[in-house]
Amino acid sequence: MNASSGWRALRNPTFSRLWFATVISGTCVSAHETAATWMLNASSGSTFLISLMSTAGTLPFFLFILPAGALADIVERKKVLVGAYTWSAVSAGGLAILGWLHLLTPYVILAAIFLIATGFAFNAPAFSAAVTEIVSNDELPSASTLTGLQLNISAIAGPAFGGVLLALVGANTVFTLNAVCFLLILIAIAPWKPVTSRLPLESFLESVASAIRYVRYSRPVQIILFRNAVFSFFISAIPALLPVVGLKELHLSPSNLGLLFTSMGIGSVVAAVFILPRARTIFSPNDLTRAAAVLGSIDSVLMAVVRDLPILLLVAALAGIVWTVSAAELWVAAQRAMPGWARGRMNATVIMVSQGAMALGGILWGTLAATAGVGSALLGQATLLLAVLALTHLLGNPWSIDFTLTSNLEAVPATVMNVGYKLLYRPQPKDGPVLVTVEFQVNSERGPRFIELMREIRVIELRSGAYSWQLFEDPTRLNTFRMEMMVPSWTQYLLQQDRMTKADREIIDAASSLHVGPDPPEVRMYLGVNKELLSYRRRSEGKLPVPNATTENAVDQGERADRSAFKPFTG
Repeated sequence: MNASSGWRALRNPTFSRLWFATVISGTCVSAHETAATWMLNASSGSTFLISLMSTAGTLPFFLFILPAGALADIVERKKVLVGAYTWSAVSAGGLAILGWLHLLTPYVILAAIFLIATGFAFNAPAFSAAVTEIVSNDELPSASTLTGLQLNISAIAGPAFGGVLLALVGANTVFTLNAVCFLLILIAIAPWKPVTSRLPLESFLESVASAIRYVRYSRPVQIILFRNAVFSFFISAIPALLPVVGLKELHLSPSNLGLLFTSMGIGSVVAAVFILPRARTIFSPNDLTRAAAVLGSIDSVLMAVVRDLPILLLVAALAGIVWTVSAAELWVAAQRAMPGWARGRMNATVIMVSQGAMALGGILWGTLAATAGVGSALLGQATLLLAVLALTHLLGNPWSIDFTLTSNLEAVPATVMNVGYKLLYRPQPKDGPVLVTVEFQVNSERGPRFIELMREIRVIELRSGAYSWQLFEDPTRLNTFRMEMMVPSWTQYLLQQDRMTKADREIIDAASSLHVGPDPPEVRMYLGVNKELLSYRRRSEGKLPVPNATTENAVDQGERADRSAFKPFTG
């Protein structure tokens, strides 16, 4: 990407306003974190409580990010963003008010961090999806680069800015400024008019359930989640223990504490601008992440023994390099492993797992630091990380992310069987469940190949929306098989058809080509009427009406009858 293309998205006025607002707000958030760390140390001096700041900031992502991802798909994303940023602004403002009233305690500070992070958790999936709506396809690569640059700028400027403000005006002013900066983003997105989709939408529970099903039946996504969890667990030692080293071991001033975090940001920029572009031409993604992990273990050892501020600043910069290289490669691999229709929820799932592992790691490393000393905790983390690397190497790297090098970022959709199935009435979105059956006749010599293909089709159907899939063999007819698939609702069925890709279609066609009957495989669809059965059970009188000839003739003449014209269980 050349220099001009890297800034291309800033020509988009809506994205430009949002980007500059997030740079300012992100800087204030980083300054807020520095001020909160200083105030927590001043009010308690507890090593364990300081290390819990990382946990308080990451735990909401583990708890709320998956529902937030589902919410971003079923509610207008602008409303989600406004609600999330307003929540964070109120939380930061409330902390400032309590500070002015001299009511701050360590637990109040941790609670405020948790509440602000909750706003970020609900914001993250909606923000990622909103950017793809705001910019064009040509501007999207530039928008992705600029978003990462925004985080690095904030990481560099924020801690130093916070350290200066701490010395000049105090922590309460920093908290107040952070709350005001959140409001800048609300002003930036106010003119944006999001496009409302006319496609059927899943309910909240259906959206969450479809994400869970996809993760369950997608091996690539499982690898991505596992790798992110391992990375986050070990890297959590940096935000949890670096402030402890600075405050407890070196007794740094507010400005020097800010420089420590600024050094991490500088390391991140160096990695993004200079190291990653060249390293990607030489090493595979898996080799890059493993090399970064080795450097991370060395960095932890240095952090455990170095007690000279200038050298510790270099150690912090190395931590930023390690973090950025691993996080960037894992993020790219994740996007390549995700289908477009589930990218929002899958990103939410990755964030949930990562932040949960980081919260768990923060508690563990903080507890070790409080009981055995910060040096012992860092050395233990480095030793365990090297042991995990050695074990995975001996096992042949079964969780390698190199498979994403051949993944298709934008799988081509394809219409599949049953979309044009002739219906006597048009089901309502919530009607269901939907049962689809397909009957095959297969020669015995083709049986093994047929079973192999159906095994692949089972995974395709289950991860794209089905909650039940079974294959039966008819004992009364030779070489006759019946596939049955159930989808929760009519909306889910339509969405499932839309999610199929050409690659999926090729597998389905290959299975159909093994059919040897005189006619194509027989496809039938059934709509569940359990709701009507349960409601009718309470009625003591009435007969079940049967669809009459008039209704059938109307359909035969091409009329698209609404289901209200055909209610078999109205009683």
